[in-house]
Amino acid sequence: MKNVAIIGATGFGGLGLIEILLRHPGFTIRQLVARKDTGKKISDVFPHLRGFCDMMVQDGAEIDYDGIDLAFFSTPDRAGMTLIDDFRKRNIPVIDFSGDFRFHSQEDYGVYARNKGMEDVHLAPDSIGEAVYGLPELNAEKIKKARIVGNPGCFAINMILALLPAAAAGIIESQTIICDGKTGVSGAGKNPGEANFYPQRHENMNTYREGRHQHLVEVENIVNGACGGGKKILFIPQIVPINRGILMTSYMQIASGHTTASLIDLYRNYYRGKPFVMVTETSPHSADVRGSNFCKIRPFIDPRTGMMAVISVIDNLLKGQSGNAVQNANLMCGYEETAGLMQPPFYP
Repeated sequence: MKNVAIIGATGFGGLGLIEILLRHPGFTIRQLVARKDTGKKISDVFPHLRGFCDMMVQDGAEIDYDGIDLAFFSTPDRAGMTLIDDFRKRNIPVIDFSGDFRFHSQEDYGVYARNKGMEDVHLAPDSIGEAVYGLPELNAEKIKKARIVGNPGCFAINMILALLPAAAAGIIESQTIICDGKTGVSGAGKNPGEANFYPQRHENMNTYREGRHQHLVEVENIVNGACGGGKKILFIPQIVPINRGILMTSYMQIASGHTTASLIDLYRNYYRGKPFVMVTETSPHSADVRGSNFCKIRPFIDPRTGMMAVISVIDNLLKGQSGNAVQNANLMCGYEETAGLMQPPFYP
């Protein structure tokens, strides 16, 4: 068994980790740490955990590094970079949920940070080159050897999985790929701000950060790395009044000679052996993956325009966050990639 610490245990990401790790055959939760609700049982914060996990939430000053085999940083941006040195010097591997370790240059981090309206100077620049981008479907072998893993953004995971097979095959001819993404309100976290209070979110939809969303940087890095460069992504995110889920529709021109059937074959061949990606010939619904670590993808060609479209869905809190993090942890610790994660979506 491996002992893990969850830093940031009282947010949605920390909760997702707890729920998964309670049923995991190889991990034991050793410590829960947070800035808020310290001194309380986690089951007082989340009553549905009563009898399943009643551990105390401790303050960050009380982190006990002894006996920790791996740590999850389910923390906001710029928290992980202030914590990382204490874990690095003790050789404790870390999976970080924020954008602190998703990039290999301070320049890319700076673009990400400015898109979020944050300070753009990285506080642990020597750790950037050590970090591995935590997308198991792309970087499994690197993740197995990593000591710092930057868990991707939820929108980024959805876009990248939708675009990777076409990009790697070199069939995308569009210089600009258009991505239209709809997300549930839980993507804003446990403290979502005034704009996401129930009276202002119910029966309401809106776009935000049009063309300058922070996840664009990582998506363009991965897509251009797969296809040889030169692609830009126009991404328009939208919030819709559901709790959880992301539905992404991506549009592009592709080389002639392809059919929907050939695209289905291309995608299925690319994701053969990738247990959490399902390629479908029918329109995926967000409910198809809700509460699971799966990503469901439908690529097709519109016969009237000749354009390719890819529809992809994930649960933003599972494959988009804590589920993907545990998938990374499985690889890092030598467990089966599916350990603790192979369960069906909940429905309805």
